[in-house]
Amino acid sequence: MTSFSEASAGKGRGRRVILWRHGQTSWNVERRFQGSTDVELTETGIAQARRAARLLASLRPDAMVASDLRRAAATAAELATLTGLDVTHDEGLRETYAGVWQGLTHDEIIARYGEEYAAWKRGEPVRRGGGELETEVADRAAPVVLRHAEKLPDDGTLVVVSHGGTIRTTIGRLLGLDPHHWESLGGLSNCCWSVLGEGARGWRLLEHNAGTLPEPVLGDDD
Repeated sequence: MTSFSEASAGKGRGRRVILWRHGQTSWNVERRFQGSTDVELTETGIAQARRAARLLASLRPDAMVASDLRRAAATAAELATLTGLDVTHDEGLRETYAGVWQGLTHDEIIARYGEEYAAWKRGEPVRRGGGELETEVADRAAPVVLRHAEKLPDDGTLVVVSHGGTIRTTIGRLLGLDPHHWESLGGLSNCCWSVLGEGARGWRLLEHNAGTLPEPVLGDDD
């Protein structure tokens, strides 16, 4: 695996962004669409965050920004405890607002809004449940990431604690992918992360869904 130092050698300022998904919630386990609903971590989710925080702390991050929803804020707090970093909370990093889909299980969404769900999976611009378009999520989240990344020192590392759907759309935007192809980025398991590195022609995806042995993806982005 390419190391951070190898990936960034001679390529601009060598900044890195780690996009870290929050730990497990009860709604994840129930396959219930969370969206912007403020659901807390389970005990398992807290344990996941603590384990992941130990790994991420070893990367010596320079700064951290998190969604203000409790599941992301509590995840970020575990890394803050180990590193002493202050956490900036920004509502721009919240999960996709999905209107009437929020609170429904995956099976209920398929039963009630099957055509809408299928269109979303085909890559069509869909306001799931009457909520946000994926491009609108990227419009609010990607600038937050870039604003904080710009403050990093050369070769610095930013940790962004957010949500599966928001992370995927943000990665797609920062990589310059057409929104139709954002679905090709698989979902993140709870408390796993992706790493973007600064290359000669912009941001590059260095790691995706890293952090554990493969686990099921339980969340709104599945």
